Amino acid sequence: MTPVELAPRFFIAVAVILLFCKAVAWLLAKVGQPPVVSEMLAGVLLGPSLLGLLLPGVQDALFPAQLLPILYVVGQVGLVLFMFQAGYAFTTHRISGVVGTAGAVSVAGVAAPLTLGVLLVVLLHRQVPVQKEGTSLGVTAAFVGVALAITAFPMLARIITERGQAGTRHGSVSLASGALDDVTAWVMLAVVLAFASGEAGPAFVTAGGAVVFGLVMWLLGPRVTRVLMGSDRLDDRARMLGTVALLFLVAWYTDEIGLYAVFGAFAVGVVMPHTDRTDRVVDTLTPVAATVFLPLFFTYSGLRTEFGLLGDPAVLAFAVACVVVAIVAKFGACWAAARVRGEPQGVALRIGALMNARGLMQLIALNVGLEAGIVSPLLFTVLVLVALVTTLMTTPVLSWLDRRDRSAAPPDRELAVSRD
Repeated sequence: MTPVELAPRFFIAVAVILLFCKAVAWLLAKVGQPPVVSEMLAGVLLGPSLLGLLLPGVQDALFPAQLLPILYVVGQVGLVLFMFQAGYAFTTHRISGVVGTAGAVSVAGVAAPLTLGVLLVVLLHRQVPVQKEGTSLGVTAAFVGVALAITAFPMLARIITERGQAGTRHGSVSLASGALDDVTAWVMLAVVLAFASGEAGPAFVTAGGAVVFGLVMWLLGPRVTRVLMGSDRLDDRARMLGTVALLFLVAWYTDEIGLYAVFGAFAVGVVMPHTDRTDRVVDTLTPVAATVFLPLFFTYSGLRTEFGLLGDPAVLAFAVACVVVAIVAKFGACWAAARVRGEPQGVALRIGALMNARGLMQLIALNVGLEAGIVSPLLFTVLVLVALVTTLMTTPVLSWLDRRDRSAAPPDRELAVSRD
């Protein structure tokens, strides 16, 4: 299919995705789900799991295979711009002690699901054909462990932002822990891919590149961004152009070293100075990116998911076991680590609920494994189910905790709040 033929397919596909996402968001809003969840679910419904099952000809016409890479790339633009805004908002509220707690939560939230995920595959691989032909049991088990250890950092950031919790204790700890979680998970994923390919180079590139990136952003990032935003020679358009160029350069680097573009974009937002000029740049870039471009990325993985593969009872049982292990290990470990660090019960439970969401980043890892030839379509679908369930449960759990706290509040406090 030529570029001239792909262009109209792209326009109609984007129109369908955006309108369908809006419709699903309207329905899910009635049960308290944020738009971010509807965008991920919409992709699944537009893929072979529903539309392809009911109307395969329509699904093939709307989303031909040649169009998927374009949706991925355009969606990345929205993802990078959104994560820049999330990083900028993250530094608005500085809370003491967040680094120590975030580190403890991150270590626990990676170690527990990683260990239990590996054990689950080792124990059940004879009953369920989870291994792809030519892939060793060790690589498959390690991949599942890493996938379960991932936190959906961009999705977590969006849920926190949409709920207005960016300045709360649990919001700040969860964002910091999620960032640490996913950096660790991507390094581990690089190690798994290195073992699968028989080459150690990619793992060293990711680990070494992450250290270099961290040092450069710490030492030079604030200086560069202060010059960009503080120069009187630049108008708002020039500052916006410079910001986008910087974002894309950093996203290119973090993608090249195997960390993924979202971390570079988030880091640029973190080192940005908080000025009126920066606010105008962020306020200009964010709305279109979040409304138009970002949903394309959330639907991308859903178009490659086929829930019909779960028809085998043994496979379905394995999928349920993966969901249970994922929730118990991630939610439980993060909650326990927060409590050990002295966090109140309500804060610790909210941290566990947020860290349990895997959505986007797990989908990215699954696509990487699928493209690398170490993940079978069956295992891909099982882990997509884990991503959906753990993400869908996040908002209801947070809402339940909010209702519980309000009902437990003293009457005089409730009266004071209502008067405000």
